Amino acid sequence: MSRDVIKVSPLGKTWIFDIDGTIVKHNGYKLDGYDTLLDGAKEFFDSIPVGDMIILLTSRTDEYSEMTEEFLKNAGIRYDSIIYNAPYGERIIVNDRKPSGLKTSIAINTNRDEFLKTEFETDNNL
Repeated sequence: MSRDVIKVSPLGKTWIFDIDGTIVKHNGYKLDGYDTLLDGAKEFFDSIPVGDMIILLTSRTDEYSEMTEEFLKNAGIRYDSIIYNAPYGERIIVNDRKPSGLKTSIAINTNRDEFLKTEFETDNNL
């Protein structure tokens, strides 16, 4: 299987992930009564350096926070913060470009219920 490769700097990163359809089965908590991690999600999260920040974002309402956080804990998914009640539409990230030319934001859209098929390669020249 061919994967896209994105070159990134050696600097610490902030990772922002949607939850449903991105790291777990879309609406599995409603349809099945429980969440299911997508293939490859656990391994990817385990590969994120400890010093990086992980923010999870979801349209789930606060009433699902306890269930969601318990699932993530039991699944061993590390994160720093979760934002609930996000609108259903686009998530737009705006950041500045460093004077060196380093682009400080990357956006990736995955197919629903397929985990990220992109690899990140550190380029010490960035």
